[in-house]
Parts: sequence; C-alpha cells; structure tokens
Amino acid sequence: MPQSLLYKYIRKKCIKVNGKREDASHILSDGDVITLYVSDEFFRGGGKLAVTSVEPKLNIVYEDDNIIICDKPSGVLVHSGDASGEASDDKNTLIGHIQAYLYRKGEYDPNLENTFAPALCNRIDRNTRGLVIAAKNASALRDMNEIIKSREIDKYYLTAVHGVPEPREATLSGWLLREGGGVRVFDREIPGSKPIRTKYRTLAVSGGGDTALALLEIELLTGRTHQIRAHMEAAGYPLLGEGRYGGYGDAGKNDRKRGYKSQALCAYKLTFRLDGYDGALSYLRGKTVKIDTSTVSFLREFEAGKKE
Repeated sequence: MPQSLLYKYIRKKCIKVNGKREDASHILSDGDVITLYVSDEFFRGGGKLAVTSVEPKLNIVYEDDNIIICDKPSGVLVHSGDASGEASDDKNTLIGHIQAYLYRKGEYDPNLENTFAPALCNRIDRNTRGLVIAAKNASALRDMNEIIKSREIDKYYLTAVHGVPEPREATLSGWLLREGGGVRVFDREIPGSKPIRTKYRTLAVSGGGDTALALLEIELLTGRTHQIRAHMEAAGYPLLGEGRYGGYGDAGKNDRKRGYKSQALCAYKLTFRLDGYDGALSYLRGKTVKIDTSTVSFLREFEAGKKE
C-alpha cells in the first residue's frame, strides 16, 4: 500500500487498533489487534502509485544497487504523509520521483511487487534542502533503518543564524516537547519531553552588531522533529529566514525582504561510520556523501565575511 493511502486510511478511521482510532504515531504492543477497512478499489489496482505519469526530476548524489541518496530541494515534500493530509498522492514528492526514476530504469515495477516499494530511510522538513536516503529493496531498507536507529551515520547541516554564538563551538543539550504542529525546547525534563543534543561549529561571520550573521556547521547528535530550528532559537540564535521558531518581529520581516521565505538550512553531508554494523551494507563503512556547497544559496551572505 502506498504510504499516502496508508495515511489517508488512518485519518479516515479505516485502520483501527483494538477497535479504536489511533494516530499514526501510536506505538503497537504485543497482542494488539489491527483492523483494516480497505476499499475494493485498492485490490483492483486503484491503490498503485502511478509511476508512469511522473517525469522524474532528481539530483542524485550517490547510487548503488541497494540505496540512492538525493539532494532534495527546499519546498519539496519527502512524501505525502508529511503534508498533514494536504497532499493526496506522492506524485510531486521526493519518493514519488525516486520510484518513477527506478521504474524507468527497470528496477521497480509496482505491478510485479506485492509487498515492497522503494522507500525513504530518513526525512527532512519540506523547506529544508539536503540529503535523503532511499532503499531500493526490502533488505536494504531493514538494514539502513537499523543503522540509522543505532546512530551509525553522522549527519551534518549548514545553516545561517542571527547573531554570533558564544562560544564559537559547543554542544547544546535540552529537552524537546512536541506541541501541536511544532515543538518547544526546555532546559529541564518535563513530562512527554525527549532529550536532544545539537553540536555546532562557527565557520564564518558576516556583519556585526544587531545585524550579524553566523554560518554554522551543525552535527545532529540526536534527531528530533525541528530540532535544529527550535534548539538554535532557544539558544538565542534563530535561523535566517525562519518563520516558526524566532521568525517574528523586525528580524523576520527583514529576512523576507532579503528573499528568505524559509529557513536557511541544508543537510549537506553524511558519513557512514558503521562501527557496530557488519551486514550487507558494510561496503559503505567510512564513506562520506556530500552536496556541492557552492550551490547552497545562503552561503552568498558570507562571501565577504571573516573566515573563522
């Protein structure tokens, strides 16, 4: 079942746990009974992803027989489930274009696959640019999900923030709580919150005083929803172009006047450590995949800046 249809059925109460409606984030327990009220159209093929109607547009940074890593543009959804129900299918999402690309290569045919479709292993926000990993086969998906869960991949981002952090390099710690469609960061544990750690390093500075900007490399030591955006705002250094976390007042207005309608954030580098992994994807051990940083638009703010 395509992920978009799965989310639709959950929203429409067509998938229940122990006879009750549950959110997609609900964690199943041993003995739970899942009931699916699936329409006849799905079994007649209506639920298949129309890969033949999508003209794939991808920036592929790395590809082998098991995985494909793409540079997702800002503004593109990774899959329709991230649209809070607004997108009805995956045609104009990253995974839709990946599946269409593999269909044209002859590596995927939804009419022949009953149990697997190429799937994403990690996600980034709609308005964040950067590297996203997809698995081409079921075994690669299982292994890559375990690798990510075990934190065997180092993830690095570039971002521009308002102000110059002091110290110039540090690891921030806190507690993140999901609230509505966003999150809040606290300096202590509160009910429902999860620990977060964000490591940053200042690469360059542009301007001074109240208008200073800093270019940071950020390493995610934990991976939570909106972690970088919310954590840097909580530390007093909101992202350039940020609209939700710190993107208010004169700073937010000035960012938009400068052409920044979304956060200046790019997932630009992945390093596969794989220290505790010895499976079929071991050939990736020590490999680093990164995008061409000369194409990261917000770096223009630092072309005449001071290198740190």
